[in-house]
Amino acid sequence: MSKTPQFTHLHLHTEYSLLDGANKIKALAKKVKAMGMTSVAMTDHGNMFGTIDFYNTMRKEGIKPIIGMEAYIHNEEELGDKSTRQRFHLCLYAKNDVGYKNLMFLSSQAYMHGFYYYPRINKKLLRENSEGIVCSAACLQGEINWHLNTNNERNVKNGAKGYDRAKEIALEYKDIFGDDFYLEIMRHGIGDQLFVDDSILKISKETGIRIVATNDTHYLTQKDADAHEAFMCIAMNKLYDDPNRLRHSVHEFYLKTPEQIAKLYADIPEAIEATQEIADKCNLEIKLGDPTPPNFKFTRQKSEEAGITLPEPDEEYSLENDKVLFIHECEEGLKKRLEIVAPEKHQEYRDRLQVEIDIINNMKFPGYMLIVWDFVAYAKLQDIPVGPGRGSAAGSLVAFSMEITDIDPMPYGLLFERFLNPERISMPDIDMDFCQSRRG
Repeated sequence: MSKTPQFTHLHLHTEYSLLDGANKIKALAKKVKAMGMTSVAMTDHGNMFGTIDFYNTMRKEGIKPIIGMEAYIHNEEELGDKSTRQRFHLCLYAKNDVGYKNLMFLSSQAYMHGFYYYPRINKKLLRENSEGIVCSAACLQGEINWHLNTNNERNVKNGAKGYDRAKEIALEYKDIFGDDFYLEIMRHGIGDQLFVDDSILKISKETGIRIVATNDTHYLTQKDADAHEAFMCIAMNKLYDDPNRLRHSVHEFYLKTPEQIAKLYADIPEAIEATQEIADKCNLEIKLGDPTPPNFKFTRQKSEEAGITLPEPDEEYSLENDKVLFIHECEEGLKKRLEIVAPEKHQEYRDRLQVEIDIINNMKFPGYMLIVWDFVAYAKLQDIPVGPGRGSAAGSLVAFSMEITDIDPMPYGLLFERFLNPERISMPDIDMDFCQSRRG
């Protein structure tokens, strides 16, 4: 009796594929382990929101987590182009720390600059940030499969050009990723998948691009299909009983065992082997427990406006630059606050402010304080009511001086150490209240 080959699910949507993925991560980890698999990937739609949750949970269960996403990609030159809603799917996986940083950058750019109905990237951005990433061609909505699927009238109407164009695109992705690009093949029993199956194999044979077997996994067990349909109805604002709504023709998008996969791809076992090849390539170690404090994006701009000389003027993100601007804003802010404080108490305030500044700078949090200062100042400038402050931040004279809060901690004996304490290293936390009207 032949041994069941090892298999890794590489096309999988967790609960962070909002209103589309129904795989709860904790339950998923236990199921993957029970099925005897040693690794699994997450490829949520256009985002990496679940990365840390997924990474920690899988590691806890002894499963190797592969961090990825199913990106939306368009072919226009400008990332923010809105001339067409057309976009294709593409699966990307982090091989290492460089790839992980590139994935985070791509996801962020997609939301900040490429968003048009969906968070999108383009090939120019992908090519510039492809290092450390494994790529697979995704599902029927992947660009290669979409062009192959001339069986679909809608595809043809929207420009699907058939085999030759699909092969050109495959070679384009191979040029970007080299041996880290794979053609993805799926067998859920869908007619369109059957139509493109042989063409995918043909492209692989003619180009040398390897094929990888996947199962587009959206829920844990087959009986969860109805619940997933309800998810889709919420996402589309449709009634479950609506006969005209989009629905899946099969209920095969669940976590299948290696044995089930082996039967599906018995004719191309190398496609199953490729899942392990990708899993072996992906060896990301995320360093947790030592968070990197943020820098303030507009330090150079604000410093120029205030006439401040920075120690590292050419650096867009710099802790030393942040410290200089932060100290300036604290000291100037305190001068304004002291206008209504008895002169004999001024030195006490200055001494307390210096202590707080030193602690914040030593703990590398000036950028964080500047970020909060910036959005609070903007809200006030736009006449959006801002609360006076609450929680531990009310004990900070720095926060009071920067007009983040409007509570003077000195007369009330409020302790700065409740907000930030060098003896207990933790991220600062400022609770802010903004009027619900116009706060975004």
